[in-house]
Amino acid sequence: MHTTGVCALAAAQGWPSWTPERAERALTAPGVVAVVAVDEAGEVVGVAEMLSDGAVIAYLGLLLVAERVRGQGIGRELMLEAARRTGLERFDLLSEDDALAFYERFPHKRKPGVRIYV
Repeated sequence: MHTTGVCALAAAQGWPSWTPERAERALTAPGVVAVVAVDEAGEVVGVAEMLSDGAVIAYLGLLLVAERVRGQGIGRELMLEAARRTGLERFDLLSEDDALAFYERFPHKRKPGVRIYV
């Protein structure tokens, strides 16, 4: 897993909690499907993390694409590949408002969501 590159993408988004140690644990945990996109120079330009029970529920926990390559279909392919690897037909996600237009291009149903902080 390309944890250093994933951490660099997260840092560019202002997410300091994605340290190399945490990224390694998160992306290789049981029930996690992680897919990384690497450019021709070997640099990580995208990552998708799907969490699943393998039977009924899947959740897109992370989708990041480097700003310089957005709009090229990388996020779409990462997300769909991670979903395919779960073997399930649907998944849920929470999104920032500025990313909703991207997700709403896919067949979907809107449902209210809540993020709990402990």
